[in-house]
Parts: sequence; structure tokens; C-alpha cells
Amino acid sequence: MATMRKVVPRRLVGLATLRAVSTSSPMGTLPKQVKIVEVGPRDGLQNEKNIVPTAVKIKLIDMLSEAGLPVIEATSFVSPKWVPQMADHTEVLKGIRKFPGRNYPVLTPNLKGFESAVSKKLYSMGCYEISLGDTIGVGTPGAMKDMLSAVMREVPLAALAVHCHDTYGQALANTLMALQMGVSVVDASVAGLGGCPYAQGASGNLATEDLVYMLEGLGIHTGVNLQKLLEAGDFICQALNRKTGSKVAQATCKL
Repeated sequence: MATMRKVVPRRLVGLATLRAVSTSSPMGTLPKQVKIVEVGPRDGLQNEKNIVPTAVKIKLIDMLSEAGLPVIEATSFVSPKWVPQMADHTEVLKGIRKFPGRNYPVLTPNLKGFESAVSKKLYSMGCYEISLGDTIGVGTPGAMKDMLSAVMREVPLAALAVHCHDTYGQALANTLMALQMGVSVVDASVAGLGGCPYAQGASGNLATEDLVYMLEGLGIHTGVNLQKLLEAGDFICQALNRKTGSKVAQATCKL
């Protein structure tokens, strides 16, 4: 399955299981800067059973903007029949504060044929960024290395991003491998919100707080204020009456 964010140029999010493909590629140095694509307000909330109030979504996005996230998926223009949680997309877009230097892409329904298209074809079609996703979270660093090695033969490294889930606790490890391979764009979700609705037991996205903490420890610039990010995560978890999926947030609460 693949989905496109409604921005020009286009960004394609590909959903796939990571499997080894018997290839190899030398690992380079870590990037000096990483762009984090915050998917919590859209991907993180879309599967919530209870409708999240529009005001809560708007405040969450504003708090994420204040934290310094450069790209925040705001909502999705899909039929309310299929995704009731996103029925207020117009109100959300009108209500959020547009911070200078921030981008607020939205997701649009799949375009016919995208599910069966390969990365090379997507790139040739004009997708400026292709996000490779292990959405059921079964991938390992070795599989990530092999998959990226194969895709990099067909698509420029600068056009690639990764989107990892943490079902088996491998999201950070897989992301680190991608960084070592030269990828510098990573999708993440505040408080680890989200999950794959098509895979039983698949847990949430890589928590943005955990990603930022790791990147800071590696000396990689993100422009994100971790404390403000933690506050945004605490806000949405209280609103949803659920425990955060971020290990960093959990550890901070115990200190």
C-alpha cells in the first residue's frame, strides 16, 4: 500500500515489510542534520476508536510546531466513511497556527496503481521523497540495510526516507541503520502513537521523543526542543487517557 501527501512536490509513503534481498552496501558516516517528519496528528490519531476533538488536534499540532518539528502531517483528506477520525480535516487546517519555516502536509487518498508501483517508477513520476515503511514492525537492521541497498540502486539517496514501527522493539535500531546508510529524513510519531490496522499486534510508530534523544546523543542536529516535545506528548496522552509509547517520556516521568 502506498499513500501520497498533498504537497507539491510530492512525497510518497510506501508501506512494506522489510525482507533481506541478499545485497550489500558499505555504510557511510552519519548525517549532520536529520529532518523529522512528525506523523502523530494524522497517522497517530487516525485509528483511535473515540473521536478526538478538533480543538485537541489543533492544540497538539501547535505544540509540535512550538517544539520545532519542521514537518507535521496535519490531517488527511479521506472519506469520513472510511476514516471518521479525519472528518474535521478542513477545520483542523483552518485552526492551526502556521509557524514560519514549518510545513503542514496532508494525506490524500491513494492514486490508482501506486500500490503496485516500484520505488524507481514512483521517483520517475515526480515523487520528490519516497518513505520506505516497515509498518508492521518486523524488520531488523540487517533487513533495513539490504532493502536500502537495493532501492539506492534505482533511487537517489536524497529522495529516500524511512518510517519504522516498533512492534519488535527494532524501530530505533532500524532507523540508526538507515542513518548509517545515509538517509537523513525520518518519520516519527509523538508518544509513539499509531499502529498498523491491518496487522494484529502491530504496535505504534517510532516515538519522536526517543528519536530526538538518540539523535542528540549522536550530535545530529534536528532543531527540535526535546522538553517541549515531551510536553506535547504528555498533552495528547492525557487527552487520549493512555500511556505514552515513548521510552524517553516514561523514563523522564520516573526521574
